[in-house]
Amino acid sequence: MVIASDLRPGMVIRFEGQVYKVLDVESKSGAAKMGGVVKASLSNLHSGRMLDQHFRPQERLEDLELERHNMEFLYSGDDGVTFMNPVTFDQVEISHGMIGAAEKFLTPQMTLPVEFFDGKPVGVELPQTVDLKVIETEPGLKSATASSVTKPAKTETGLVVQVPPFINEGEIIRVDTSEGAYLSRA
Repeated sequence: MVIASDLRPGMVIRFEGQVYKVLDVESKSGAAKMGGVVKASLSNLHSGRMLDQHFRPQERLEDLELERHNMEFLYSGDDGVTFMNPVTFDQVEISHGMIGAAEKFLTPQMTLPVEFFDGKPVGVELPQTVDLKVIETEPGLKSATASSVTKPAKTETGLVVQVPPFINEGEIIRVDTSEGAYLSRA
């Protein structure tokens, strides 16, 4: 069991007899009598239906365990994202809705833990950082140094990140997967 104030994105819970993956959590403090509220964005693992739910901070929910298997990202298609087990060569597909924003951080041949519930793939566990190639940005300035000025840069995965003015096309940058923000050159 887990209390609502301890919910984190990526957790899987049972709520009203259905199984949901927590996509986003926001805690709001209210009046002293109210005690605040926890707003969670949930995705039903069976139907894919999205749900925004409010919980009392001390409300108890059933926390469900996920299996994790290291798999290699192969490609993104019309129906979803395909991964392969490098040992058995079994392939699994995760729908675009289920994988969410994580898809913008996936590069070919990247190996990462794929999460399973009841034998079905339900998501991936991203590393804290990924290295991505810049494919489109304004030309860099030779005399530019790190400052508060940034410019947009499109990466090989389609992710657009704000980068310092000295970053050029073709460079590899390190991106924080939790914020989708530039960290450094790789």
